[in-house]
Amino acid sequence: MASSSDQGRGGIGEGPVGGPWLIWAAGLALALLLAGLALVVQVRAGGERIVLARSSFTDTIGYQAPPPAPPAQASTAGRQVRLPNAPAPEWTPGVEPSPQRIATRVTWYALQVPPLPDDGRQLYLYIPRWKSDGSLAIYADGRLVRQSHANLQWNGSNQPLWIALPRTTVSHPPRILDIRLQHVRGIGGAFSSVWIGTYRQLAPRYYLREIFQVGLPAFSATAFLATGIFGLLVWFGRRDEPIYLLFFAMSAVCFVRMLHTFVGVHPLVVSDAWFGWLTVNSLYWMMIVLHLFAAQLHHARQPRLTFVILANSAAWTIATLPGLLDATLIAWLVYLNIIGLGLVVGVNAAIQSARAGARLAILLSAWCLVTLAAGVYDWALQQNLVNIESVFLTNFTGVGFTLIFWHIMFSRYVEALETATRAKADLARRLAQREAELTLSHARLREIEHRELLHQERQRLMQDMHDGLGSTLVGALRAFESDRAADLDAVGILRGCIDDLKLTIDSMEPVETDLLLLLATLRFRLQPRLEASGVRLTWNAGEIPPLAWLDQRHALHILRILQEAFANVLKHAGAREVALAVLAEGGQVLVRVQDDGRGFDPAGPSTGRGLANQRRRAEAIGGAVRWETGDRGACLVLVLPIEKAGSGAAYSSAPGA
Repeated sequence: MASSSDQGRGGIGEGPVGGPWLIWAAGLALALLLAGLALVVQVRAGGERIVLARSSFTDTIGYQAPPPAPPAQASTAGRQVRLPNAPAPEWTPGVEPSPQRIATRVTWYALQVPPLPDDGRQLYLYIPRWKSDGSLAIYADGRLVRQSHANLQWNGSNQPLWIALPRTTVSHPPRILDIRLQHVRGIGGAFSSVWIGTYRQLAPRYYLREIFQVGLPAFSATAFLATGIFGLLVWFGRRDEPIYLLFFAMSAVCFVRMLHTFVGVHPLVVSDAWFGWLTVNSLYWMMIVLHLFAAQLHHARQPRLTFVILANSAAWTIATLPGLLDATLIAWLVYLNIIGLGLVVGVNAAIQSARAGARLAILLSAWCLVTLAAGVYDWALQQNLVNIESVFLTNFTGVGFTLIFWHIMFSRYVEALETATRAKADLARRLAQREAELTLSHARLREIEHRELLHQERQRLMQDMHDGLGSTLVGALRAFESDRAADLDAVGILRGCIDDLKLTIDSMEPVETDLLLLLATLRFRLQPRLEASGVRLTWNAGEIPPLAWLDQRHALHILRILQEAFANVLKHAGAREVALAVLAEGGQVLVRVQDDGRGFDPAGPSTGRGLANQRRRAEAIGGAVRWETGDRGACLVLVLPIEKAGSGAAYSSAPGA
C-alpha cells in the first residue's frame, strides 16, 4: 500500500505517465479491429431477409398458451408493416398487477417467405431482436416450431433467436411464417426483421451477435465478480484498506446490472417484479460504489455529497419496491433521477481527480460519463425510439468498467510490490549499516574489554606480588636486620619466597573451570619440598564437576589457602604424612588436607595471621574453611560451591599474609 507521502499527485496505483494510456490505446485499436471484422462478416454473410409482414392484434386479459396453429385469417387480416416494427409505448398506468388479470394484447405477424432453392438442405431462422414481456410462438406453414414459456415477462429480448426448422417443413421451403407475441397492453411488443437460410449463410450473423451482445457481457460480468470475490477475501485480511471491499461491491452490482442481458429465456428464480427492481436499482448502487471508489483514488473526502447520494439512492430504492408504487407512473422519474445522479457523480469525480492529478481516477470518471451517454441511448432503444435491431451500448461499457477496475487493482498490486521491494532494499541497507555500526562498536568494546582485562590482571599481579612475595621478602629483610639474624634459616626463608613466586606464576595458567588441574599444579610444586622434608604425600582426588566460576583470581586464593595449610604442616605439625582428598558432596566440593602431626586447637590464641587469612580468602571466593582436630593430627577442610550467584569480592590481605 502506498504511504501517505505517495498519495499526492498521481493517486493510488499510478505507474509511469504513458503506461495506462498506451494500454487503453491498444485496447481501442483492438476494439476498432473487432468492429471492422464484424462489419466484414455481416457483409459477406448470406440468407434472405424478410422485412414485410401483415400485423393484427387482439386485446386479452392475462396470459394464454399459444394455440397449436395460427388463426386462418392471420395471413390476410390487419395491415402491412415494415420490419422491424416497434410501436411507441403507451404509458398507460396498470390497474391490476396480477399476471392473471393484467391487460394484455396478442399481436400476430404474418411473413411471406421469398422463393428459396428447393435442394433439401436444413433451413434456419435467425431473429436479431424481439420484445415482449409475455410469450413468443413461431409457426412455419401453420405448424408450431418454437414457443417460449408462458408468462415469460422478463424475456431476454437482448438475446437473438436461432431456430432450426424441423425436417417436416424442409421437404420444401416454408411459404408462410406466423409470429405470435403476447405482451402487456400499451408498453410491450416489438419485432425485428427475420432471416431465413442455411447454416453457412446465417451462422456468422447469429454467432457474431450472440458473442458480442450476450456472451461477452456475460463473461465480463462473471469474471469481474470472480475477481471481486478474491478482493473480498483480501479485504478480510486487510480491513484497513476499504478499496478491496469497494472493488467487490462494484463487481457485485455490475453483475446484477448485467443480468438482464443474458437471462430471461427461461423462467427466473425470482419474480419479474423483483428482478426488475434489482436491475433498475443496481444503477443507484453502482453510482454509490463509483463515488466511494473514486474517493479512494483522488483522496477527496466529501461527506455531505456522499450523504446526499446515499439518501437519494436509498429513497428511490425503497420507493420502487414491488407493490408500493405503480412502476409505469414513476418510470420516467426514475430514469431522469438516474441520469442526474450519474452526471453529479461523474462530473464531481472528474473535477476532484483532475485536482489531485489521479490519472486512473480521471479515466474512471470519464468512463462513467461515457456510460451515462450510452445509457441514454439504451433508454431510447428500450422505448423504441431507435432501431430495435441495434445493440445495448451499456453492455460494452460494462466490459469497459471491468477492464478499468482490473487495471486499477493491477496497478495497485504492482505498486504494492514495488513499495515492498523498495522497503526490502531500504531495510537491507539499514541492516547493513546497523551491522557495520554494531561490528565497529563490538570491536571497540572488545578493545576496551581487553584493556580493562589487562589492567585488572596487572592490578591483581601487583596485589599478589605485594601480599605474597613482597610480604615474605619484607618479613625476611626485617628478620635479617634484627639481632637474631644469625639464628634464622636463610634457606627456608628464600624457599618461601620462591614458593610465593611460583604460586603467583601458577595462578596465571588457564584452568578452564578444572579444579583438579589446579591442584595437580600445586602437587607438582609441593611434592619435592615435602619429600625433602621427610613428609610423605598421599593424593586422593575423585571425579568432581567443573566449577564455572573458577578463574585465575579465584585460583590464586585456593592455592594460597592450601599453600598455607601445607606450610603449617611443615613448620608446626611435625607430621610424617599428609593426605589430600577431593570429593563432591551435595552442591559443594570438599578439599581435605589431613596430617598425622601433633595437631592444634583452632579456637586457641594464635600468634600469626595465617588462619585468619585462610578464612578471609575462602569467604572471598564464596567458600568456607574449617579445621578439625583429634587425638592425632589436624585436618583443614576447604569448602567450595559448585555453582554460585556471583563471584566473591577481590581479596586484599594485609602485608605479611
